[in-house]
Amino acid sequence: MSKLRGISVIFDLDGTLVDSEPNYYEAGRQTLAAYGVTDFTWADHERYVGISTQETVADWKDRYDLPASVDELLATKNRRYLELARSTTRVYPEMRTFVELLAAEGVPMAVASGSSPEAIAAVLTGTGLDAQLHTVVSADEVPHGKPAPDVFLEAARRLGAAPSDCVVLEDAAPGAAAAHAAGMRCIAIPYVPAQVNAPEFTTAGLLLPGGQKEFTAQVAFDWLCRTENTNPVRDVDAPSPHA
Repeated sequence: MSKLRGISVIFDLDGTLVDSEPNYYEAGRQTLAAYGVTDFTWADHERYVGISTQETVADWKDRYDLPASVDELLATKNRRYLELARSTTRVYPEMRTFVELLAAEGVPMAVASGSSPEAIAAVLTGTGLDAQLHTVVSADEVPHGKPAPDVFLEAARRLGAAPSDCVVLEDAAPGAAAAHAAGMRCIAIPYVPAQVNAPEFTTAGLLLPGGQKEFTAQVAFDWLCRTENTNPVRDVDAPSPHA
């Protein structure tokens, strides 16, 4: 019997499962440079970590007074990002191990990301994570991106899980806020050091201030086992809330 029979796990993608932020930065830098903005820095990029691509380019249009439409900016950035994502995306080794541990236990898993469906598919396929992660939700498919809870609630719905039985892994403050708003527990692995003390992370059940350097698959797995064992015993034959 699985040690985690009552838990479903939902992963953020960028900065949590994979180190894709350098690719997003480069795609953004190239896109803005094409419209005459040549001073976009990594520090500028960090303010968009955890925010959907559509919301990011909409902010760019206003902030930099760009002549292109949001749809054009979105298409340009996504095209540039996909070119990078297919060949250079790196999975965090301990995250891959964690996914494998959960798969071995039969834990239902999903990915809920602010990236486009095409970008998510490119990353999962290119890294081989698609072998274990079949349920995927993009912010493009729901009314509101993070910090709204929509992507996580939709992931839970597709998994047939109650939100209270879901645990989210997140690297960004908006994602931690979204998990809390969805009524889900959260393992927070901050990607941006300056966000470690963000109030959104205070709601996390497990906060790893050192980010990916501190994260290990075994620590996360053991924490899930402890939290599962503190919950009331569930009736394993009870119907799913979405059956």
